[in-house]
Amino acid sequence: MTIKTESRKALHELIALLQEVDQRWVSDEWNLASEEDVYGAHRALMHMLEGGLVGHMEADASRPVFRRIVTPTRKFTGDNGDAIYFDSQVSSDYEYIIRGDMVGAVYLSITVEEGTSDGSLGSNTAAVLNQRDIDIADDGSFAIRVGGKASARNWIPLSKKASGITTRHYFEEKNCAAKDPAREPLMIIEATNATGVAATYTDQSVAAGIRRSAQFIRSRTLLQPPMAQAKQPAFVGIIPNQFPAPVLPNDLGLAAADAHYSLAPYFLGPDEALVMTGRWPISCFSNVCLWNRFQQTFDYRNRQNSLNRAQTELEADGSFRIVIAHENPGVKNWLDTEGRALGMVFWRYMLVEGDVVTPQAEVVKIASLKN
Repeated sequence: MTIKTESRKALHELIALLQEVDQRWVSDEWNLASEEDVYGAHRALMHMLEGGLVGHMEADASRPVFRRIVTPTRKFTGDNGDAIYFDSQVSSDYEYIIRGDMVGAVYLSITVEEGTSDGSLGSNTAAVLNQRDIDIADDGSFAIRVGGKASARNWIPLSKKASGITTRHYFEEKNCAAKDPAREPLMIIEATNATGVAATYTDQSVAAGIRRSAQFIRSRTLLQPPMAQAKQPAFVGIIPNQFPAPVLPNDLGLAAADAHYSLAPYFLGPDEALVMTGRWPISCFSNVCLWNRFQQTFDYRNRQNSLNRAQTELEADGSFRIVIAHENPGVKNWLDTEGRALGMVFWRYMLVEGDVVTPQAEVVKIASLKN
C-alpha cells in the first residue's frame, strides 16, 4: 500500500509541472521552432530546477542562509560573468544582520524584494542599499542591519511584504570573476531576534519546500509570456541588432535599482558579424554580455562572450568597437556567439554619473573585418 503524504502529493505536482513545461513552454507556443531551441530549453529547465531546490527547498526566514543564486553551471534570469549574487528569504517578523566582504568588488548592492516567499519572481524591489551608504573597513569587511530601528548608514528597511534579500558583488577585472573561486565572498545573514530551537522537518514543511521549488520553475516558464507578446520594460528592445536607450529599471523585481540597462536580441547569418560602437560612461562598473534566449549567459568559463571596461581595448579617441561574430575575425574586442545565430545582448552600467550613450550596431560581413 502506498503511504499517502502531503510531500508525495507535492512531488507529483512537481512532476506534472515538468511535463506541462515540456509540452507547452518547450514548444511553438513559446516560439521554439528547432532542435537547438528544444535542447536549450531543457538545459535551462534543469538549471531552474537546481536553482529552485538550492534557493527555496530549505528556505526559512527565521534561520536564513545566503545561497549563491547562479554559478558557471547554474544559470537563469539573466546572470553575469562579472558578478556574484547571493539571496536569502527574510520576513518583517525579524531583524537581521549581514556580515560580508568586498573581496575586491567595485560595486556592492543589497536589495529587498517582495513577492518571492512562495518561490515566485519578485514583484518589485522594496529597498536598495549600495556601497555609498555602507561603511566598509580597510580590509573590505562590512556589517549591515536589516529591518528594525532606522539608521543613516549600514541599514536597509524591511517592508511589511518583504520576502527576500539579494546581494550583488560586481568585479571589473581582466579575468572573469564568476568562475574564480578566490573571488567568492563569504556572506553571512543572521536573524538577531529569532528565539528557541529551529523546528525539524515535517511532512508539511517538506511539501512546502517542494511547492516553492515548483513555483520557482513555473514563474520563470509558464507564467512568462513569449518575449514578443510580453509588455517589456523600457530598456528591453525586441528588434534584432538595435539597442534601446539605457535607462534605470525603477522598482522592477530582481533588478538593481541604481543600474542603467539596455537589452536587445542579435540575429546573425553564418557569414555575418555585429559591430557595436559607443563609449563607456562614467560609472563604477560597466559591461556587455551575451545570453541565449533563455536568459543564460554563454559559456564564460571557456570563451570570451562578455567585456567589462578593464577587458575592453579602446580606440584612440576613447570610444569602443566591439564585434559579435561566430568566428574570430582577427579584431580586438571579439565576443564569441558559440555559433548561435540568435542571442541576447545585455548592457549594464552601475551608478552612472552623467549621460549614457546608447550603443550603435551595424551588421557586416565577417570577411570585411579580416585583414
